[in-house]
Amino acid sequence: MKQLKTPLKKEDLLGLSAGEFIYLSGTVVTARDKAYKRALKIKEFPVDLCDSVLFHAGPLVKKINEDWVIVSIGPTTSSRMNSMQRTFMELFRVSAVVGKGGMSPDIFKDRGVYLAMCGGTAALGARCVKQVKQVHWLDLGAAEAVWVLEVKMLGPLLVGVDCKGNSAIKY
Repeated sequence: MKQLKTPLKKEDLLGLSAGEFIYLSGTVVTARDKAYKRALKIKEFPVDLCDSVLFHAGPLVKKINEDWVIVSIGPTTSSRMNSMQRTFMELFRVSAVVGKGGMSPDIFKDRGVYLAMCGGTAALGARCVKQVKQVHWLDLGAAEAVWVLEVKMLGPLLVGVDCKGNSAIKY
């Protein structure tokens, strides 16, 4: 099984095929509906997403002293972002999206990949988070805020859509 590290390079993406499984380490950034809508409205995102991985997730968090800890983090349904995803990827140059279920394959052709994570894996996901590096837009609520996370061996993740537009998920 392939192991990728962020930031993702073009050759990393080209080496992935729909239907294979990978593990991911490095920095991932969470975003859901409200963060997408705000970012697209103001045409800004609080962190640089170039060659990054965006995780459709709303973590359960707690604060211990001055540090945030991820209690659980699993994928949320990605198809909700279909109407915004292409513009989001073009504007912020995201390389990969991690989420649950499928997404429209045409969004990713020549742009990046969609990595599907099995639902119900929030406890497993939390074990993969090694550090909360930053949090932004907490005014949206903890689940909708933008969390910048350091992960190790997040997965297994199914390459749901590769950068050639091939899909392993019936959508």
